Amino acid sequence: MTPFHSHPFDDDKLKEECGVFGVVGVSDAANFVALGLHALQHRGQEAGGIVTHDPDHGFQSARRFGYVRDNFTSAKLMETLPGSIGIGHVRYSTAGSKGQTQLRDVQPFFGEFSMGGAALAHNGNITNAEELRRDLIGRGSIFHSSSDSECIIHLMARSYQKNIPERMKDALRRVEGAFSVVAMTRTKLIGVRDRLGVRPLVLGRLGDGWVLSSETCALDIIGAEFIREVEPGEMVVISPKGIESFMPFEPARPRFCIFEHVYFSRPDSILNGQSVYETRRQIGVELAREAPVEADLVCPVPDSGTPAAIGYSQESGIPYAMGIIRNQYMGRTFIEPTEQIRNMGVRLKLNVNRALIKGKRVILVDDSVVRGTTSRKIKEMILDAGAAEVHFRIASPPTAWPCFYGVDTPEREKLLASTMSEEEMRRHLNVDSLRFISLDGLYRAVGEAKGRDNACPQYCDACFSGDYPVQPSDMVAKGFEMREPAE
Repeated sequence: MTPFHSHPFDDDKLKEECGVFGVVGVSDAANFVALGLHALQHRGQEAGGIVTHDPDHGFQSARRFGYVRDNFTSAKLMETLPGSIGIGHVRYSTAGSKGQTQLRDVQPFFGEFSMGGAALAHNGNITNAEELRRDLIGRGSIFHSSSDSECIIHLMARSYQKNIPERMKDALRRVEGAFSVVAMTRTKLIGVRDRLGVRPLVLGRLGDGWVLSSETCALDIIGAEFIREVEPGEMVVISPKGIESFMPFEPARPRFCIFEHVYFSRPDSILNGQSVYETRRQIGVELAREAPVEADLVCPVPDSGTPAAIGYSQESGIPYAMGIIRNQYMGRTFIEPTEQIRNMGVRLKLNVNRALIKGKRVILVDDSVVRGTTSRKIKEMILDAGAAEVHFRIASPPTAWPCFYGVDTPEREKLLASTMSEEEMRRHLNVDSLRFISLDGLYRAVGEAKGRDNACPQYCDACFSGDYPVQPSDMVAKGFEMREPAE
């Protein structure tokens, strides 16, 4: 396989977690799964996999590195995946051997139990996976991957329950962290969310069949009807008998990941009954109210900053303009043939619209600042194009804490906001002004009218606040220091 390298533009972004998709009760299920995974490609570009079942051939699977479009569009390959039930997964390695992914790490994972086989795909991160793995290996389990998700299969294997759904309940009761799971047996499609509902999972209808997906945009691509979200702490079991719903976990106040609204989910998806695009536009509106500045143009850092920039422009009355143009054919990664090409950095992916920018006071709207390296490069490009002033407006609060629930985040000391104040970051980036939306303003934008400060948190915002709804046991054991609770 030709090696792929992360592009410098992507290195300064939080990486999406994973995407899961499943269908049951449709002919050629694998083709629908492939289409669904294609719609979820933004959630993971490293690798993908599909598992199907039909009575004549049993369980069949295919795992590949790279994009769905490059692997799961071959008629020859898809013919090896027959059946009316199937699940799939697109991956970005948030756990395991990052940068050294092997094919055995690619999901879905499969296990053969006394009552039949089952395959499983997981979005999220198990925060006690290392503890579970040590215990399971000590009791004789043999692991084949470095993925935390494999723990679920081994826990199911050691359960004494008499069917797959009950074994899955047993297994997931021992798991800490965040998980949205799509699984299948020979005849059943199963979806489960952790009791806090950190990661998304939705239910759809396709003719006489059913669909489970990380996001609603994947329902749209196959023409499925959105029915509802799988509730936090819920397990749905879909079989020829219909849909059964169970609540196998202790109830808890939901804490959905607020960064799904800011960046991870596609803008054409619906989360918690809200349009992602509209929420991001409203973030821009709140940002304009909180951090006004005199300028000539509002320009997004494409593409994730676009809805917020539109909202900022509408609220401020400052014209919106495409001051930065993205190379649409670049893709998420780039094969660098020489070091000279790599040193071109962000310019390979973004280019400044010089005729528009020259002599103007420019507001750049981006979704986040992580390490700050890309922000500095973009600022330099804007100034090189002749801008009179550069003002950054960021559509999320400062990212000061790592995520342990399924997002690849740098160590805390590498997060710019963990060591610098807003003014120190402004000087570091060398821009005329820098402002982030407040956490309170972000809550207002997602529909909490009183903001975060006047109500119990309805979202997981740990990457901004350090308020972790589930203790990251493995990381604490390694010495990670949690934030001191507020008095």
